[in-house]
Amino acid sequence: MARYIGAVCRLCRREGMKLYLKGERCYSDKCAIEKRNVPPGQHGRARRAKIVGYGVQLREKQKVKRTYGVLENQFRRYFEAADRQKGITGQLLLQMLERRLDNVVYRLGFATSRAQGRQLVRHGHFLVNGKKVDIPSYQIRQGDIVSVRSASAENVTIQHAVEEVKGRGIPEWLTMEATGLAGRVSSLPTREQINLPVEEQLIVELYSK
Repeated sequence: MARYIGAVCRLCRREGMKLYLKGERCYSDKCAIEKRNVPPGQHGRARRAKIVGYGVQLREKQKVKRTYGVLENQFRRYFEAADRQKGITGQLLLQMLERRLDNVVYRLGFATSRAQGRQLVRHGHFLVNGKKVDIPSYQIRQGDIVSVRSASAENVTIQHAVEEVKGRGIPEWLTMEATGLAGRVSSLPTREQINLPVEEQLIVELYSK
């Protein structure tokens, strides 16, 4: 599956906000936004041009795409699936993205970033309800238990991630099991529980044209 393999700090600088694409670096003073919050490119230090209309809608879409690490075709499929369901399309879209297995692994603290979570899932380090799942886009459901495989419990990357994110907490819709290497999806995430500063209605308007 295609994926973005370029520099990720430039994506945050382009959007003018932290997208938390580089794990622990984003929480340090080495973060590109902290050091130079200007758009990438030779004209980046020029004053940010005011964007209106389509440009505003596009930027909101790009923020969400880049945050969850999905490309255009896959993102459009998520939107179309959300649009077919009953409810508020924008909120359903964010909920589907939040329920991706690689994101849940990240939210539980088993990875320092979604990109790292995606790699760990692809390498088969996690179980969903006791069965190995190596598809990062796998949709987690309410009641599912996501756990680290026993053979991967000593994995250095996972151990480091657990220690690194300790104290940051996990979203209210997830519950950590007593072992510390498993989490339960206690409920589906609501919009208030999805800590993402975007206006999803602008994305709906963009795709509805």
